[in-house]
Amino acid sequence: MPSITDVRGISTIAYGFMASKALFAALNLDLFSRLGGGPKSLDALAAETGIASTRLLALLTACVSVGLLENAPGGYANAPASAAYLVRSAPAYFGDYYRLQIDRQLYPALTRLDDALRGERVDFYGLMEDAVEAERFSAAQDAGSRGPARVLAKLVDLDGCATLLDVGGGTGAFSVALCRRYPALRATILDFPNVRPLAERAIAAAGLGDRITFVGGDALRTTWPAFQDVVVPSYLLSAIAATNGDRLLAQAFRVLRPGGRLIVHDFMVEDDRGGPASAALWLLAAIVMDPEAPSLTPGSVTTVMTRHGLTEVAVQDVIPGITKAVIGRKPTSAPA
Repeated sequence: MPSITDVRGISTIAYGFMASKALFAALNLDLFSRLGGGPKSLDALAAETGIASTRLLALLTACVSVGLLENAPGGYANAPASAAYLVRSAPAYFGDYYRLQIDRQLYPALTRLDDALRGERVDFYGLMEDAVEAERFSAAQDAGSRGPARVLAKLVDLDGCATLLDVGGGTGAFSVALCRRYPALRATILDFPNVRPLAERAIAAAGLGDRITFVGGDALRTTWPAFQDVVVPSYLLSAIAATNGDRLLAQAFRVLRPGGRLIVHDFMVEDDRGGPASAALWLLAAIVMDPEAPSLTPGSVTTVMTRHGLTEVAVQDVIPGITKAVIGRKPTSAPA
C-alpha cells in the first residue's frame, strides 16, 4: 500500500472506529433488513426502531456518509453491498458476523491490545467456557466462514477422499461446504464442547447429520481421530502460540493417512510483509487472543509443514487480500 503523505490519511485511520461503530449500531437496530423491501422515511424508521428521530437522523446520516445507505426518493435506501450482505433474508447475509463477533467480542478485546503487546494474556477464548458467549461466537464465526468455505471447496480436489477432520471447526461451515461438494466425504469436527449444540443444529439444518460428527475437546489437548484423508485447521494457527501451532501441524501429520492432505486456511500477509492491510490487521488482533500468536506468511507456514514431512506444498488465495490456503500432502511412503 502506498505510504501516507497527508495528515488526512492518518485521520482516516484514527477515526476509522467511528465508522465501524455506526455499522454495528445500524446492524443492532436491524436497519438494513428494515430497508430490504425498499426506501423508508426517517419517521417510519424511528417508529419501527423506537429511536427518537433526532438521534436516528445522526446515525442515518453517518451511514449515508460512509456509503452504507443512500438518500433515495421516499427516504433512505440500502447501498448495493448493504442489500447483498446486511439484509437478513439475503442469501449472502453477513451481518451477524459483524454484529456478534466483531462488535461484541473482538472490539472490546482490542482495547487490551497495548497490554497484549507487552505480553499480557487477555484470555479471549475464556468466553468459550460460557455457553451463551460460546454460542454467540460460534454463530458469528459460522456466518463469517460460509463464504470462504464455499471458495475453498471449489479450489481443492478431494475426489477419492473419504474422511475429513475439521480442527477447530466450530459449527462446521467448512465441513458442510466440503461434504456438499464431495458426496463420498464424511467429516469430524473437533472443537470446544460448548460448541456442540449449535454445531449439531447447523449440521442437521444442512441435512448432513449422517455424514458429519462432532468431538468435543481442546485441539491442543484432545486425542485426534486417526486415519484421516484430509485435515483442515481454519483460522486456528493465527490464534495460538507459534509453538502450539507447530505441535498442531505435527499432530495433523500423524493422523493423516499416507497420501492424505493438510489444508491450512488462515490470515496471511505476503512473504515481504508489505501487506495486504486486512490480513495484517487480523494478525495484529490475534495477539489479543494469544500474545505469542505468529504473524503468518505463506512462506512461514510452508516451512513448518515441510519440516513435519509434508510434500507438494502449494499456496492458494481464498479471500484475496485476507486469507490463503497452504496445502500439503503426506508422502505415500510415510507410515500410517
